[in-house]
Amino acid sequence: MRSATPSTDHSTATGIPVLSLSQLQTDPSLFARDLGRAWREFGFVGIREHGVDPDLIARVYQVTREFFTQAEAVKQRYHQPGTGGARGYTGFGIEQAGDHGVPDLKEFWHVGRPVGDDNPYPELLRPNVWPAEVDAFRPAVLELYESLDRLGQKILAALALDIGLEHDWFDDKVDHGNSILRLIHYPPLDPSISGAVRAARHEDINLITLLIGSDEPGLEILTRQGEWLPVISDGETIVVNVGDMLQRLTNRVYPSTTHRVINPPGKAAEHSRYSIPFFVHPNPDFLIRTLPECISPDRPDRYPEPITAHDYLIERLREIRLL
Repeated sequence: MRSATPSTDHSTATGIPVLSLSQLQTDPSLFARDLGRAWREFGFVGIREHGVDPDLIARVYQVTREFFTQAEAVKQRYHQPGTGGARGYTGFGIEQAGDHGVPDLKEFWHVGRPVGDDNPYPELLRPNVWPAEVDAFRPAVLELYESLDRLGQKILAALALDIGLEHDWFDDKVDHGNSILRLIHYPPLDPSISGAVRAARHEDINLITLLIGSDEPGLEILTRQGEWLPVISDGETIVVNVGDMLQRLTNRVYPSTTHRVINPPGKAAEHSRYSIPFFVHPNPDFLIRTLPECISPDRPDRYPEPITAHDYLIERLREIRLL
């Protein structure tokens, strides 16, 4: 493992360190070191100059708003029962954090990896469904999926360098992963609902999450010191955080961080909030086995029993009531 020397390139204007992806080309070792340091300290990092077209992001937000303004009966046509919300629409008040007593105040749409006749996991990588009511939905969302998928691979390549692996170590571990683009709508708050929040405290299931966040406040992370820290998106930064699969794979060298989306005060509660996370998953049959590079006498293996990515995903989907 590389030493985590503090870097003057870090900015905490968003509440977390912010890196420029351009540095991955000019000085990959420095970028990898700074990425690893940010994840060890916060579990979150902001990425600027990431190459995702801002006009594309705007188009996806537009089609997202158009879909979620449809009548409930229309949206329910795209619910896929028994799939754990893997594709299509999941309604309001369904997903629930494992240690929270009431469901989250959100609805969402899932898009998975596009598959064809050469699908290596036909029982697990399901075809996508698309809303007929919004013509521009499919092309815009697929383009964003592919752009974020490429970005995720670049960030994992930098992570591999920080761990001490070859830069392409993750390439064939995620090329058929069941990665998910989630379009989230948090409706205006209903004052008659008590005890619920837009997204209760939780950790992500997957390897890493790329978040194209709302320009409104609400996202908070739990620091290593036990305090809630607001994370503000400036519109040009994609926030990337560690998920539990990566935490397990790396023996908690890179811990996943508890986070939540709180209910806003005042007039903001009367308005919808939207956000778009991309959950990077390994291939379903990838065996999550602790990396030897992350085991040492003072860091014994916390996860001696390996588990496949798919089995781990199913366990966690049951915890959050999607299965």
